[in-house]
Amino acid sequence: MPLADPAVLFLLAATFGYAGLCAVSPFGNCRKCRGFGFHVKRSRLSGRLKPGRVCRRCRGDRVRIRTGRHLWNTWCRTYRDGTR
Repeated sequence: MPLADPAVLFLLAATFGYAGLCAVSPFGNCRKCRGFGFHVKRSRLSGRLKPGRVCRRCRGDRVRIRTGRHLWNTWCRTYRDGTR
């Protein structure tokens, strides 16, 4: 009789792996501009890539906060405000 299902072990490993990633590196590349800080556009004649407008999602900072880190920060802020 096995102690744990392989799917459960995989989910636990994935969860703890993502939690470790959020602890070590709380910021990731912006998904909209892929970490460039601006939208890439092509010139009409040569097809060369050129920088376009500043990214609206990251405002040119090139990074975003990870979802797990955002949830952790929200939980800590709620706990801190509730125990004052």
